[in-house]
Amino acid sequence: MRFAHPQVLWLLLVFPPALLLFFWWSWRQRQRLMTQFIQSRLLPGLLMGISAARQKIRLACIVLAVACVIVALARPQWGFTWQEVTQRGVDIVVAIDTSKSMLAQDIAPNRLERAKLAALDLMQQAKSDRLGLVAFAGNAFLECPLTIDDSAFRQSVEALDVGAIPQGGTAIAEAIDTASAAFKEGDNHKVLVLMTDGEDHDSGALEAAQKAAQAGLRIYTIGIGTAEGELLRVADAQGHTDYVRDEQGNVVKSHLNERLLQEIAGASQGGFYLPLRGAKTIDALYEQGLSKLPKGENQERLVKQYNERYQWPLGVAVLLLVVEVLLPERKREAQTAGGAAVAARPLTAGALALILFLVLPRAALGSPASALREYKSENYDQALKQYEQLLQRHPDDPRLHFNAGAAAYKNHRFDQAVKQFDAAAASPDLKLQELAFYNRGNSLFRLGEQNPDPSKRTEAWEKSLDDYKLSLGLNPQDTDAKFNQEYVKKKLEELKKQQQQQNNSKQNKSDKQDKNQQQQQNQQQQQDQKQQQDQKQQQDQKQQQDQKQQQDQKQQQDQKQQQDQKQNQQQQQQSKQDQSQQQQNSQQKQQEKQAQHQGARPKDQKQQQPQPGQEKNQDEKDKDAAAYAAGQMTPEQAQQLLDSQKGEEKLLPAKPEGKPLDPNRPIKDW
Repeated sequence: MRFAHPQVLWLLLVFPPALLLFFWWSWRQRQRLMTQFIQSRLLPGLLMGISAARQKIRLACIVLAVACVIVALARPQWGFTWQEVTQRGVDIVVAIDTSKSMLAQDIAPNRLERAKLAALDLMQQAKSDRLGLVAFAGNAFLECPLTIDDSAFRQSVEALDVGAIPQGGTAIAEAIDTASAAFKEGDNHKVLVLMTDGEDHDSGALEAAQKAAQAGLRIYTIGIGTAEGELLRVADAQGHTDYVRDEQGNVVKSHLNERLLQEIAGASQGGFYLPLRGAKTIDALYEQGLSKLPKGENQERLVKQYNERYQWPLGVAVLLLVVEVLLPERKREAQTAGGAAVAARPLTAGALALILFLVLPRAALGSPASALREYKSENYDQALKQYEQLLQRHPDDPRLHFNAGAAAYKNHRFDQAVKQFDAAAASPDLKLQELAFYNRGNSLFRLGEQNPDPSKRTEAWEKSLDDYKLSLGLNPQDTDAKFNQEYVKKKLEELKKQQQQQNNSKQNKSDKQDKNQQQQQNQQQQQDQKQQQDQKQQQDQKQQQDQKQQQDQKQQQDQKQQQDQKQNQQQQQQSKQDQSQQQQNSQQKQQEKQAQHQGARPKDQKQQQPQPGQEKNQDEKDKDAAAYAAGQMTPEQAQQLLDSQKGEEKLLPAKPEGKPLDPNRPIKDW
């Protein structure tokens, strides 16, 4: 037996004694008031039949009922079951220094106890996270692997002591390595919360932190102690206390090494250092660091789930209150008046209370009468809920099914109404069967009316006609069933006609679409043919143009060739004329030479006397002689040659013979 909230049990020391004290005080007050206002000789007659024992029993029932309620509030648990629990959280390993330096009392009660309280505070904050515990001094040991079982972690923390690790000293590097090994591959975000005073007796703590940070471990350091430090005291086996001394016998004073802890926390990305001062250190650690980390799924196979047993003390409390109500203070006595025994009034009140006690739970669970009242008040949703509650207790009652179907029909839940009327139709009562078939037909009609699919609507209405037919088979005189049957038939025929028209229109539309598509295809073919013809014509025209261009080019080439030939001929004629002129010049020169040798004038050359003022100077004469010696004609000789050829000139023809020359060519003399 265990209690989920054992602190509630402290109320047992307050409320029951307070009630007893109150009842005793009220009894004394009542006795004092009766003696003041009633004469003592009248008291026995007035108190006749009142039982003091019954009064005490009633008061005891009230006190015990209150005690049982308090026990129920403490949630007693008895027995447990193993259950697999999956949670989302972070994996956190708490490493606590258990060296002798943690016995310093610079923070109350001492460093180690304060670290243990901080670890338990962290457990309260990290409700959905997995927690593990590492204790370290000269070496490190995994006290509790990662788990979501708060009880196991709490027990491991409470069991820590300076003697947990036999080897003395403070090896922070080994604590970091042991914490890193506690995480499995592929686990969630890895976190180490290191609680120590920072007095590292072995080197390599910073290097171990850097190596762990590369492996994905985030380190948060909690400094425990003060920078001023404190002398260390230990108790021997006899209980005597003495200071811790070093090898030279000097008293050892332990200080908080904050610088080392800051460097260790800074080696990992996102980690930080906090001094353990005040009550908000762990809250700041979780809010600023741990709560911001991404959560992963933690799965634990064996977790104890304790069975709640609070119902038993609560039931006893209710029973005691019922006994207190039913138990009268007066004894039942027979009265001789009328010769009949008359029960006391308190018994009548107790019986009434018992009746109310038995009736109220049924009213809370729902009754046919209350459901019918809700139905008549048009609270169909509430009526349906009450009928469903009644069906859970009486699933084979066809009347409840029929009423639930009627409430669902009024609430426009036609699919649920069909199911309820279907169950009611299995009743052996023929009248109930008839009504069930009739109402199921109505529900199917409404259900089909809401369905936008014509095929499903037709199916629902056909089933509705079958139900009306079954209803008329049981009661042929039912005019409502006949009217509904004819109405549904008419609606069904209209629906079928509408579907047929839609099908015809769809067919016509499809035919029209096919025809339009055929026309479009024909038009497209015609357009394609026309485009082909146009392309062919364009190709022919292009070919003709190319041929014409070729002919024009050929003609131009021929004309050019003819012109070139004519030019060549003219050039040849000109060259011939030049040759003949050169020959004549050479002949004339020869004749002049001969005439010079013979002292005679050249033939056909007139002797020209120099005119006055035209005498040549000696230089001009020398030039003429040099030109004559070079074979060139002098101006006088050229004039003589022209005069000799005047008789041989011919007139130019009025129109050139042969093919006309190109007008674009420059005019040349011929």
